[in-house]
Amino acid sequence: MDTGELKKYIKGDKIIWAVLIALSCISLLVVYSSTGALAYRQEGGNTSHYILRQLMFQIAGYGAILIMLNYLPVRLYNRIANGTFFFAIIVVFAGLLIGRGGEATGRTLSIGPVSFQPAEFAKVAIILWVARLLANSQKDERLLNISALKIILGTGIICALISMANFSSAVLLFGTTLVMMFVGRVHWKFLVSVLVAGLGIVVLIYFLAPLLPNIGRLQTVRNRIDRHIHGGEKLSEKGLTQDDFAMIAIHRGGITGVGAGKSKISNFMPAAYNDFIYSIVIEEYGLIGGIIVPLLYLIFLTRGGITIRKCSRTFPTFLATGAVTIIILQAIINMAVSSGAIPVTGQPLPWISWGGTSQLFTAFTFGLILSVSSETDEESQAEVENNFNPDGVLPDEDILLSKN
Repeated sequence: MDTGELKKYIKGDKIIWAVLIALSCISLLVVYSSTGALAYRQEGGNTSHYILRQLMFQIAGYGAILIMLNYLPVRLYNRIANGTFFFAIIVVFAGLLIGRGGEATGRTLSIGPVSFQPAEFAKVAIILWVARLLANSQKDERLLNISALKIILGTGIICALISMANFSSAVLLFGTTLVMMFVGRVHWKFLVSVLVAGLGIVVLIYFLAPLLPNIGRLQTVRNRIDRHIHGGEKLSEKGLTQDDFAMIAIHRGGITGVGAGKSKISNFMPAAYNDFIYSIVIEEYGLIGGIIVPLLYLIFLTRGGITIRKCSRTFPTFLATGAVTIIILQAIINMAVSSGAIPVTGQPLPWISWGGTSQLFTAFTFGLILSVSSETDEESQAEVENNFNPDGVLPDEDILLSKN
């Protein structure tokens, strides 16, 4: 296949593609550096094992994106949204019952030779389901209010289940849902009420935690918040923890960093290649690397916003909003944890952190925004050529966005 033919398959926003490739390069460099100690502990010193595994999953992720762009129309996600959501509830529940403990990111469910974290699947399912409900109710305010209640109830159920194993993923999903509802024209008073109620529940659980049974990760979440608030007082009692190592890594990095592959902190930090990979980026590449990474996500946010603004239909608009929001919020959480701004929690840095099937779910999320971008560009081009008839091509369950 020559270059010209390959370009026909690479659709969507080219700048988002460039961001993806840049994130891949950073990922391979830092994963190779930060998994050295792990390779000696678990792979007999084969330091290429984890970078090859990361490369394999990223290639598979690119393959999944290309399939989505060329063979799966956006309207298909509308049609499978309900089934995907209910299947996600089953998968998350099964993960709690029969799943095994994961490395700080919740529980892992094995289906034959494949194992994955149900929370990662739920992230995609929630986006599809919420986008469908919002898209179907834009012409009727009463229907929109009913859909908003359904969204809060359904999201609340799945977030409650996820929080038993992965509290941060539950918060991430809840936050993404609120942003989608805001874009979906749900009344701001309703959203503020839900946000206040959610914060109230979290605060109440925090103060009642000592009186409650040790269910799920309840005590772990409280302890991490306490550690974040009183870290200096407890340092002498518990010794260095991962967030302490992250601060040391950032301090070592300085302006220019210690150099590629020269991280020392990754040898002592268990999650250096995952939850705290941003601190290793700063250690090796300094403030320069620490600025480049969030800049790439900022570029992605900007291009995603442009894609959303171009959409003329409701479902693609909300689908792209959810995909962009969850990636950006997850990146912010990871970088905030690494820099000590918020308590420790288990969220990988999208498309950079080492991972397996989670990489594929992240690729699917990127694929959603690129699919919307691709179809929006095609529709705009067809309209310019006077061959675009909205009444003839819109699916029954989708409507045009009002431009007023």
